Amino acid sequence: MAKEYYTTIGLEIHAELNTKSKMFCGCINNPDEKTPNVNICPVCMAHPGTLPVINKKAVENVIKVGLALGANIADFTEFDRKNYFYPDIPKAYQISQYKFPIVSGGKLKGVDITRVHLEEDTATSKHDRGDYSLVDFNRAGVPLMELVTEPVIHSAKQAGEFGRELQLLLKYLGVSEANMEKGEMRVELNISISEDPKIFGTKVEVKNINSFRAMERAAEYETKRMAKLLDEGKESEIVQETRGWDEVKQSTFSQRKKENANDYRYFPDPDLPKLFLNKIFDIEKMRSELPELPEQKRVRYRNDYGIKDEDIESYITDPDLLGKWFEDIARILGNNKEAIKIASNYITSDFLGLKKNNPDIKMPKAENMAELASMIMKSLISSRGAKDILEINVFDKVNIGGESPMKIAEEKGLIQNHDEGALKEIVQKIIDANPAVVATYKGGKENAIMSLVGQVMKESKGSANPSLVQKILKELLA
Repeated sequence: MAKEYYTTIGLEIHAELNTKSKMFCGCINNPDEKTPNVNICPVCMAHPGTLPVINKKAVENVIKVGLALGANIADFTEFDRKNYFYPDIPKAYQISQYKFPIVSGGKLKGVDITRVHLEEDTATSKHDRGDYSLVDFNRAGVPLMELVTEPVIHSAKQAGEFGRELQLLLKYLGVSEANMEKGEMRVELNISISEDPKIFGTKVEVKNINSFRAMERAAEYETKRMAKLLDEGKESEIVQETRGWDEVKQSTFSQRKKENANDYRYFPDPDLPKLFLNKIFDIEKMRSELPELPEQKRVRYRNDYGIKDEDIESYITDPDLLGKWFEDIARILGNNKEAIKIASNYITSDFLGLKKNNPDIKMPKAENMAELASMIMKSLISSRGAKDILEINVFDKVNIGGESPMKIAEEKGLIQNHDEGALKEIVQKIIDANPAVVATYKGGKENAIMSLVGQVMKESKGSANPSLVQKILKELLA
């Protein structure tokens, strides 16, 4: 019988911050710059005699993150030199923080945070030239936030959820674009397994992770790799090391033995002043000015609108377009929760379904979506008719987003027919034309009636009220 192992994961997440200039010099902070080595100066290239100057906006951004996490904001903080030699570090040390980070504690998605500190990013090594490498220093010195969690994550899924939530939080705060494809957000996994949930196993760090899905796969792979070694009695082969993630092979590979803090010989940077944050910033004012955060918005959407969690996530992840559009529609519908739920359903299923295959389509006016939802709720149009109206609103080049759903329904004959007398004639016609289906229904298979309902709807060109049609059918077939 296979042994059961407990997984423990801690995350180290770096995010480049949105500032006009770099962390310690006046060079432009532009992650989209394609030409190498243009956003550089003597300071970020570590020329002799140059002195760094702290970017106040970067410090402010990290404080905002701390406040959003419900963390402790340090009164005293300082910058340290983290010493190591690598081609992407021109000074042979990185300015970072060690003993006195800006932020400590806090929580996100139920995960405890150890610290959030501020440092400078490294340059970018380019290994695409075959037998030699080049270094682009445009990124060197860009403000970089590092968040470290406690080792309290116990599954790949939980790790992925935390990473996505942090990315969302950084975007809401406006402190980082956190685009992983551009390298603006980078994730490192610290993972171990053991038979006893109270004891940590040997920790392995996994780097080179460029997406949350890759992070989840790396965690799953490492868990299985270490479990296999333990099952085979090869515990000694699990060593504290840094491993890379190979996206092509979907596996990790050994890179180097893991360094300890002592290896970096941290000491306070003598060129930078100590910071007393409560004297520099009005922390309470900053707390009061925080925007509505993702979790706060989730709670409000549930309480105010009563919509599905899946719908809420669609609006949370796209607040500026989809979320704002939905809120505009809900505002027009007022306290009518039923109509708001209908509108939300047509947005997330029908509109987003159309957009998936037609990315460039525009959103209909909020007024039109509100009117469409009201018409559905009042049974003025059928579900099929609503879908047709939405498509006309989206694709009709003459009336994109602008035509009233009621006007379209009237022009296209989509207003539902509630006239029992007229509908009885259509229903009887369908009954007479489908003796086999009628016999099946009368034989006990009640679901057969839906085939007849569909044919009535087709005969009426979608104008019949489906509930009324079903009622008439049952009466005539009794």
